[in-house]
Amino acid sequence: MDAAADADPENRQILNRVMALSQDAIIVTRLDGMVVSWSRGAERLYGFLASEMQDRSILAIIPKERSNEISDMLDRIRAGESVDDFVTVRQTKDGQSLNVLLNATPIRDAAGRIVSALIVAWDLTAQRRTEAALRQSEGRWAAVIASAVDAMIVIDAKGAIEVFNPAAERLFGYSAEDVIGRNVNMLMPAPYRDEHDQYIGDYLRTGHQKIIGIGRQVTGRRRDGSTFPVHLSVGEMSSGGERHFTGILHDLTPRVQLEERVRDQTTLARLGEMAAVIAHEVKNPLAAVRGAIQVIGGRLPAGSRDAPIVTEIVARIDALDELLKDLLLFARTPQPRFAPVDLASLVQRTAGFLSSDPALRELRFDIAGTMPPMTGDPELLRIVFQNLLLNASQAMQGKGTVTVRLAADDDLHKVTVTDHGQGISPEARANLFRPFFTTKSRGTGLGLPTAKRLIELHSGSIALDSEPGKGTTVTVTLPARMP
Repeated sequence: MDAAADADPENRQILNRVMALSQDAIIVTRLDGMVVSWSRGAERLYGFLASEMQDRSILAIIPKERSNEISDMLDRIRAGESVDDFVTVRQTKDGQSLNVLLNATPIRDAAGRIVSALIVAWDLTAQRRTEAALRQSEGRWAAVIASAVDAMIVIDAKGAIEVFNPAAERLFGYSAEDVIGRNVNMLMPAPYRDEHDQYIGDYLRTGHQKIIGIGRQVTGRRRDGSTFPVHLSVGEMSSGGERHFTGILHDLTPRVQLEERVRDQTTLARLGEMAAVIAHEVKNPLAAVRGAIQVIGGRLPAGSRDAPIVTEIVARIDALDELLKDLLLFARTPQPRFAPVDLASLVQRTAGFLSSDPALRELRFDIAGTMPPMTGDPELLRIVFQNLLLNASQAMQGKGTVTVRLAADDDLHKVTVTDHGQGISPEARANLFRPFFTTKSRGTGLGLPTAKRLIELHSGSIALDSEPGKGTTVTVTLPARMP
């Protein structure tokens, strides 16, 4: 190795030793770019032996399109500047390209004059490959997370959300921007919201697992405040010495609804069996009892004190008979007999029938809107709207105005019935379509469930919206034509 002629002998000896032992690519050039020293690390990196590069231009390892780099670098060296952390491309003896990181510094002689340049290079090719592989891996995982059907959420040890995939956005109604950095308990209803942070703290402190590694059903909370059942699986991972938790959530709403339908169908099957027994064992004898009581009442002398008792007995029997009719209708709903139906006229006639009741003489039905004829079962639809209008009348305590609006397009007929009564609490509203649940002091709890079943037999839907203190609106939507 031949060092610069004017370099200090002691420094030259140190430099020679460093050049011999260093694993880095160390090159010394004159200020014109001719190589003076070429380390073993440079031999390994570039493939040229020191003997091949001695007194040869450093341009041998620089791609032609980057030849101006060495001129700029040497200009800076001549000006006494160092070049730090310069990332560029060099080429090997066999023409392969290398990504390298360069540092260059001036070498001075004993008089302080700049006589050469010391260039140290580090191969970034492996690092770049690793970075590219990491980016590719991250891209694959990001694609997997983004395309996952189930919601995936990653949080840190403090509960802050770090990852919120598109499925989670669809499930909870939040965008990722809305939730990143916020506590995951925002996705939980009370009391789970308040318990979550304590659970994480207890786990980090004691290591006792309650959810991690064990899937279970929990309750989620959407952006609109509604809750829904989800299956949650939680895993733990460590990155950079920090703990993170991954949650995979699967919406159980369809499964829960299916289970409820199965339970309802089982209940209906049992009710059907019971209804058959009632029809045979109770209804017919009840009619006979009513007839006998009427005969006895007819034999009482005029003005008898027992006459009101007979009248009350007959009324109670009639009420029981109505209950049995409701039960039979709900348990064994007849198959619809579809025919053209003028729904507007049907609603008008039903309202007129109810208005003839002396108990509703202070109530008015405000009916507006028109609709063309549709396909349906007139008798079953009459039962539906009689039930809805009667419920509205009772909510108004027989006084005021019940509003009915009719609207239709080519595909759907919509009827809304609105009362201005006391409204229904959210707790009661959640159970209104459940058989035998009622908010009335005297009622079977079968009116709305029966109406729902009859509407569904028409491939329609029924929805109820109520605000305590302001009233209730029931909306019935029916297809104009049966499929």
